[in-house]
Amino acid sequence: MNKLFTFIVLWMMSCLPTLAQAPMDGGVWKDNTGKHINAHGGNIFNYKGTYYWYGESRSENGKPYSSLGVSCFTSKDLKKWTNHGLVLPVSDEPGSDIEGGCIIERPKVLYNQKTRKFVMWFHLELKGKGYAAARYGVATSDTPFGPFKFVRSGRVNPGIYPIGFSKPDTTDLKHQLLFPELKKWWTPAWRVQIERGMFWMRDFQGGQMARDMTIYIDDDGKAYHIYSSEENLTLQIAQLTDDYMQHNGCYVRVAAGGQNEAPTIFKQDGTYWMITSGCTGWAPNAARMFKAKNIFGPWEQLPNPCRGEGADKTFGAQGTYIYKVETAAQKKMFHGADYVFMADMWNPKHLRDSRHLWVPISWENGAPVLKK
Repeated sequence: MNKLFTFIVLWMMSCLPTLAQAPMDGGVWKDNTGKHINAHGGNIFNYKGTYYWYGESRSENGKPYSSLGVSCFTSKDLKKWTNHGLVLPVSDEPGSDIEGGCIIERPKVLYNQKTRKFVMWFHLELKGKGYAAARYGVATSDTPFGPFKFVRSGRVNPGIYPIGFSKPDTTDLKHQLLFPELKKWWTPAWRVQIERGMFWMRDFQGGQMARDMTIYIDDDGKAYHIYSSEENLTLQIAQLTDDYMQHNGCYVRVAAGGQNEAPTIFKQDGTYWMITSGCTGWAPNAARMFKAKNIFGPWEQLPNPCRGEGADKTFGAQGTYIYKVETAAQKKMFHGADYVFMADMWNPKHLRDSRHLWVPISWENGAPVLKK
């Protein structure tokens, strides 16, 4: 009897973290196997009543390499999650863009109503190249469970001018690249040319750098790739084609020289709101916020949206996605909020163990705020 009682108590204790875990806690969040959910930098969407959470799958100790691919978890209530394993594993094929040893970050999956395809976008760094490649990657699947087929990687909009630029603008920028004094970073003169687009001009022919990223689908079904570019100094927003498979050539530079990464975005009452972070490696920093009436701008920067203890470090986290609350039960769970800021509390020594922090978005004086 004592053994049976002990077994029951231990079983109940093992189940408790899974059943009691609230998305806002930022602690260990166990899946159906009892392991912490290994889906980082990703997104969530609803498909036919089931919620799919995609994210970076990381190894425990970086061996044989840190990035294992993209994982998928499903849920009916956003609390209890079932692990479906890797839907896009890194490749065993030598020379593949996603060969084991590459870095896959910030995967976002979206469903295209016209093609009935699931399309995945992600930030890709090639094996052995560190963070020099600065590419996007695209993969597709007929089902949300995959397997996703890798299609291609590359840089964004090679040889195409952004909105607001014309050919005469580029002539002087080309000259600026030749000045030795402008090769030294962080000088006032260098900063002026960065804001003008000196690094954009440098990458014009080969395409724009694409690192930390998100994908946003607007009310009209048009999709946008939002990413940190120009050595993480400037954000860019690039529209996708109707099938969500590539860029359509229309893009804009945002917050030039401002050093923003980890972009997240949502729209409320006709206004676009974007929350980003600064560039401090794996260490957390104060969030930034921007607003615009048109997704192509102009974008206005606003103060840090975080409030309370830890606000100067975004509560120890960095944003990955903003989820739109869909049901009354979710609204109750998220304290009446219409949107939830999803973030990662990075643990660079054990990326697999990085915690999840979901913060309901509330409002003060007509602007979004994050309170933990």
